Amino acid sequence: MGGIFGLALNSLRRLTVGRDTLVPALAWALATGVTVAAYTTYDAWGIRLAADPFTFLAWFFVLDGLFMPLWTWRRLAALPRAEIAPLARRGALGAVVAFASFGSVMLATRIDDVGRAAVLRETSTVFAALVGWLILGEKVGPRRVALMALIALGAVIVEFAA
Repeated sequence: MGGIFGLALNSLRRLTVGRDTLVPALAWALATGVTVAAYTTYDAWGIRLAADPFTFLAWFFVLDGLFMPLWTWRRLAALPRAEIAPLARRGALGAVVAFASFGSVMLATRIDDVGRAAVLRETSTVFAALVGWLILGEKVGPRRVALMALIALGAVIVEFAA
């Protein structure tokens, strides 16, 4: 957690453009973190209560698949017909990836400690930063590298301290 706060404080100190939106953005990030903790706990509770975890996951995605299009119906209806098929293919691929990634995290919370699985999942921010740096050419200074390493180190400490 110190690494994440360190990145936030580093951004607050060094950012010159958009400083007026940084503090509200940090508040939204904190709210997001609380929400992630709440749904991680709730999901772990649900999958542990289920007799078969794969049935739980299937119903989770079926219900999500029913309600998500209702939420985005206006956007989908506004798309040109030529864009619908490619979008549907990407959506199908995304569904498989989501089932594999979310499903594996859910199974991990059923098998092991919820906190360990959650910490490992949250290291995805480090991988996203690496993709941004290596593939997208974003600039990452030594301070940000050190803070991202601290985040990764936190996951290692949680793993070996348990």
